[in-house]
Amino acid sequence: MIYTFKLWLLILLSAVVKAQEAPSDTVPDECTAEHITDYNMPMRIGALFIILVTSALGIFTPIIMHRISPYTKGSSRDWLLTMGKFFGTGVILATAFVHMLPEALENFSSPCLSPGWQSYSSFAGVFCMIASFALQLLELAAVANIERLRSNRMTNHSANDIEKQEAGTSCSINSDSTGCTARTPPAIHDHEGHVHSAGLFEEPDAFKHVGTFILELGIVMHSIIIGITLSNTGSEGFVTLLIALVFHQFFEGVALGTRINDMDIKGWKKPVLMALLFVLMTPIGCAIGIGIHSSFNPNSSSAILASAILDSLSAGILLYNAYISLMSQEINHNADFRKTSLGRKAVCFISMYCGAGLMALLGKWA
Repeated sequence: MIYTFKLWLLILLSAVVKAQEAPSDTVPDECTAEHITDYNMPMRIGALFIILVTSALGIFTPIIMHRISPYTKGSSRDWLLTMGKFFGTGVILATAFVHMLPEALENFSSPCLSPGWQSYSSFAGVFCMIASFALQLLELAAVANIERLRSNRMTNHSANDIEKQEAGTSCSINSDSTGCTARTPPAIHDHEGHVHSAGLFEEPDAFKHVGTFILELGIVMHSIIIGITLSNTGSEGFVTLLIALVFHQFFEGVALGTRINDMDIKGWKKPVLMALLFVLMTPIGCAIGIGIHSSFNPNSSSAILASAILDSLSAGILLYNAYISLMSQEINHNADFRKTSLGRKAVCFISMYCGAGLMALLGKWA
């Protein structure tokens, strides 16, 4: 569904740009199609499967480590997953700042765009800001819906409790006072406690679900773009870009996989489906790029504008998630994190900084 939406978005953006472009007999040299003289098809197809395997290793490793068997806090597996989670936070932040936003700024300043788009230098920031505002409204709607459901559930259970209490204390008018006993069994109180506990913990769990879904949306929007870019890169820079994207996809997979673990979903179906969506998006982009490589012009105004807008929106999604959902809620406003040992805090921060640093370094090539 997300893939179909993105295809329609690309088509729509292309149509809008073509309609806005003023007719011109001359096209700047930098906007003409780059003909790849030595398009090595076997190598391009091989790259597709390399990216597929690398993405799968990145996202499925933390998911499998978390689910194969129970583990305790302080165990080696707990340390590895914790380091992976904070490493992933740094990766997500650097992906937005280093990979997406600068690329969007560069594309919006391209001379291949129509004068209208070149008349304002901050379109990338505008679309990034729009995405952040949209996420805030989405979260606000989610909070309101959760509170409404919680309120209705507590009201229903309160009414049931009153009925049970009245039924348990009723007795015949001919019975003496010793014959009137409360017949509410202990199991009802246990069930009642479980229900109210579930209501209390429903809110943060719902936030994690919404935040992770949105985080994956931002990542896959960017993934299909880099897949198309890889398949239409010249032979000279293809290998360098492929190596950079291998690490890029692996680190992003680790980042997303650790966040899927935090959702505490029962069973394997939903985590596997979410993982497969990430795994398949870049290879799908590669396949599209291979299929259209003979006619696709990455320097055309429609291609540049579509890439710029999607990168800007993705950057806004990742930045909002990184600062609000990942860093603020899990570090500054997390009582458990504040109470943990200084050594564990240091490991978490170092892991986050290492993830950001390595992803920023990859920005030199990808």
